[in-house]
Amino acid sequence: MKITQCTRGLTLLAVASLSACAAVGPDYQRPSVATPVQYKEIDGWKPIEPQLAASGTAWWSIYGDATLDGLEQQVATSNQSLKASEASYRAALQVVQESRAAYAPTVTLSGSDQRSRQVGSATGTATVQNQASVSAGASWAPDFWGKVRRTVEGSTASAQASAADLAAARLSLQTTLATDYFELRIDDELKHLYEQTVEGYQKTLEITRNQNDAGTAAGPDVITAETQLEGAQAQLIGVGVQRAQLEHAIGVLVGKTPDQFSIAPAALSRNVPVMPAGVPSTLLERRPDIAAAERTAAAASAQIGVAVAAYYPDITLSGSLGFVGSALGGLLKGANEVWALGPQLAATLFDGGLRRAQVAAARATYDQDVATYRQTALAAFAQVEDQLAALRILEQQSAVQQRAASSARQAVQLTTDQYEAGTVAYTSVVTAQATALADEQNLLTTLGSRLGASVALVSALGGGWDSSLLPASATLQAAPHGSHAPRQPGPSPADNAVPAQDTP
Repeated sequence: MKITQCTRGLTLLAVASLSACAAVGPDYQRPSVATPVQYKEIDGWKPIEPQLAASGTAWWSIYGDATLDGLEQQVATSNQSLKASEASYRAALQVVQESRAAYAPTVTLSGSDQRSRQVGSATGTATVQNQASVSAGASWAPDFWGKVRRTVEGSTASAQASAADLAAARLSLQTTLATDYFELRIDDELKHLYEQTVEGYQKTLEITRNQNDAGTAAGPDVITAETQLEGAQAQLIGVGVQRAQLEHAIGVLVGKTPDQFSIAPAALSRNVPVMPAGVPSTLLERRPDIAAAERTAAAASAQIGVAVAAYYPDITLSGSLGFVGSALGGLLKGANEVWALGPQLAATLFDGGLRRAQVAAARATYDQDVATYRQTALAAFAQVEDQLAALRILEQQSAVQQRAASSARQAVQLTTDQYEAGTVAYTSVVTAQATALADEQNLLTTLGSRLGASVALVSALGGGWDSSLLPASATLQAAPHGSHAPRQPGPSPADNAVPAQDTP
């Protein structure tokens, strides 16, 4: 049959296309990045509490806080910003499938049954005609020059970049929550400090009043003690403002309104674990933002090939088979059969420099993305160094501040005893108490800074993420996907391959 001949012709042309030349445009290679041999700020420093999350556990488990653990788990399921990033990733998956659709032929089916009436101008006689038809057609544009292959390559890399963006968004939200949580716990510690301070000032006020009643203390001493007590009470009340704001911020991060969410006050551990920094070269594989920038460069490289393919003619193979007759009944007969088969070629002979400009623009975009990738990596190294320096210096500061606070507490006790014995003026007590409160506040501030730097270091190191968690190219191209990025080995070396210079 003629339909068999059509099929055979299309098949031969398909086989011919598969043996065509390789895809035009550069084959991507991962751009090089200047990488330090070791981190400068870790040299000669041994963290007091180095700790790495156990296998199968999340990075925040190093802090040993059950409340934080529960909150972090809620971020992954309830945060609306993360849901938006996840939806963006799902859209990127479907773009891959849209690109792959160009590999397949387009098949159409049409039919009609028309009845028309025409009156002759000369005779005035009406003529009625029936026309029925049914036809099937197929068209296919073989990927001789690799335009479709480069398009799929680019959309796949973009989907991988979207997966890395999703991981980066998740890490950012997780570290923001941890930072807010520790700041809230510092406020709990401050509240406890002010409560102890108020209690101590009340006792001092009672002593001063007793001394005044006995005639051994002047009236201004009582007023000073009252003023000092009221100042501490005001600080105790004021700490609630920031705590409430932090609680609301955490509620938003876990997808809840302020009326649905609260965190009970609790003590904060004074240990500050530090995640081992490892070798700088591994940072390129541990940061999702670096992976996203690298995959974006890969997608831009593929777009150069798409632009170069425009220099070559478009070849389309098409065929159709149908039946045309005067009525639907008996339409499918050999006498009514019509068919067509043949290639079509379209080439642009002159475009005023459009294609040349498009290729140059694609190369410039690639150069831009490579520079962004390298800058992202450089910024990542600096961020790790910043937090290592902060942790090292703050650890030293904390040790000194701890000794200062301990000495200040002893000074308050001794000065108060001397005041009761009448050997020192009340101003000595006030000075000692103010110094002790300031030292305790500074100690808590330093603790908060250390915890913040610890979380920031975790974030700078990628939070336990690894580029092997990126979905593989084969996985992305295999079939439509659901809503979550598959946890499979990352791109193969062929996927992670500066484009070569090629001009048609």
